[in-house]
Amino acid sequence: MTEHNHGRATSYAEGVSVEPIPAAPPRGDETGLKTFAVLLRRMNSEFNRIAQEFAHAQGLHLTDMRALIAILDAEHGDEGPMTPGVLRLRLDLTSPAMTACLDRLERSGHVRRVRSAQDRRVVHLHYEAAAKDVAREYFSPLAASTESARRRFTADELAVVVRFLRTMNDELDRLRPATPADES
Repeated sequence: MTEHNHGRATSYAEGVSVEPIPAAPPRGDETGLKTFAVLLRRMNSEFNRIAQEFAHAQGLHLTDMRALIAILDAEHGDEGPMTPGVLRLRLDLTSPAMTACLDRLERSGHVRRVRSAQDRRVVHLHYEAAAKDVAREYFSPLAASTESARRRFTADELAVVVRFLRTMNDELDRLRPATPADES
């Protein structure tokens, strides 16, 4: 979480001082495309900064972080556990790069590979409980900030925000290049 200190921000990890990003949206239409672009870029930049600091603190690569996020999201989604093949396509990695990433994550205790009981050829990827605890502790200030922001809106307003975020994610998925798996 960023703490403000005399007009400067303290980074999420190790108290490194960085310049804060201005909060003001561009002038003009408060719900126009330009305002959305600025605010979404700013939020994305801050999320990336926090993720990079966590990766650095854990000795992970940014690709490892992207893999962990995809594995975690799969565990909470409708698709079931993540597999190395699906993850490779999602992250747009070569097979050797995907193997190296999973090897790093497994060695560092973040992920474990488990063969499917239904089909032993299938490998599922699981985010280790102890690693989830480390991430939960690290990201708890972000969770608290998110909850603080959520409390400022009504349930109806939050429903619109959630609908926008789902729709935006659907649109971003459409921007992904087609993969051979998509075309079959």
